[in-house]
Amino acid sequence: MTDPASPVAVTHAVLWGGLAIGLLLGAAAQASRFCTMGALSDWFSYGGTARLTMWVLAAAVAATGSMALVATGVFDATRTLAWSDRFLWLSYPVGGALFGVGMVLASGCPQRNLVRAGAGSLKAWVTLLVAALVAQMTLRGVLAPLRVEQLDTFGVALGRPQDLGSLFGPLLGIAPATLRWIVLAGLLAAVAVLLWRTRAAMDRWQWVGGLVVGALVPAAWWLTGQIGFLAEHPDTLEPAWLGTASRRPEALSFAAPLAHGLDLLTLWSDRNTVLTFGVAVSLGVLFGSAVSALLRREFRIEAFRDAGDLGDHLFGGVLMGFGGVTAVGCSIGQGLSGMAMLSAGACLALAGMVAGTWAALRLQGWRLERAAT
Repeated sequence: MTDPASPVAVTHAVLWGGLAIGLLLGAAAQASRFCTMGALSDWFSYGGTARLTMWVLAAAVAATGSMALVATGVFDATRTLAWSDRFLWLSYPVGGALFGVGMVLASGCPQRNLVRAGAGSLKAWVTLLVAALVAQMTLRGVLAPLRVEQLDTFGVALGRPQDLGSLFGPLLGIAPATLRWIVLAGLLAAVAVLLWRTRAAMDRWQWVGGLVVGALVPAAWWLTGQIGFLAEHPDTLEPAWLGTASRRPEALSFAAPLAHGLDLLTLWSDRNTVLTFGVAVSLGVLFGSAVSALLRREFRIEAFRDAGDLGDHLFGGVLMGFGGVTAVGCSIGQGLSGMAMLSAGACLALAGMVAGTWAALRLQGWRLERAAT
């Protein structure tokens, strides 16, 4: 009989759990139209609040659940990339801004494009392939020196985790854990006011989408940080987190996992290339969206309307692949998972994404005005 705590059993639990999380995320996001770019586009273009409120609800649920896990010591948060003591103060906003521009050109971030691909969009498939290739090039290919030697080199070693509590608690004379809860309480109060004021704009599926997507973030931390953790690996006799590409606790992210998925497709016979949590989640999103679209009779084949549309999506995929890896996460990886951990780096990355989205939408508006004259 297989030992339930064996490395193989633990790895399988993480992978199957990741697939289940992805299925739920794909179905919920397809039904609710959950989309970071769409939320920002609605707000910047005509003051629309429904999708933005759904996104904020997801962020609040994710942060509450994640901070509860941290407070109870369910997993070692200091081992996550969100709390890394290496603060890439330039890479976060630059990568985020490029990613923000890219997701406007590509009609959504990688998570949204996975959902659209599952629902029949050929445009999304092309975008995902380009983003995966460029992410792979940025991780360890021809674009890696640009990231590592030109941007990451400006990073600083903090000597402490980069969460807001650890950074500012000592300066204010407040315990980091206490400051985290103060910050979270303030954020939740602001979210509660927003939800109350904009509740009429939200439909049932948007409430469900915000709650489900948000809850899946702490579920991922618990799965990879607790279920996937071995205090003593039988081969190395060292602590180990199994099933994740980073060998750390991970939550939801889609930039690097696209590259890892491409590795798996092109190096399948290489025994060192294995399925990981992020890839399993991505596959789950794809299949979950497909099932939801079929059940809701919303599965549609979508193609590029012209060469300009193709060019925008290709360039958008390039920017998202490079920007997502450089910012150490996409709009979900930093925007939800990182922010749920109150990471200072996630704050910079998300600010860059918002700025990049705003600039790209302005550029699109200018292009439409020129075309009309």
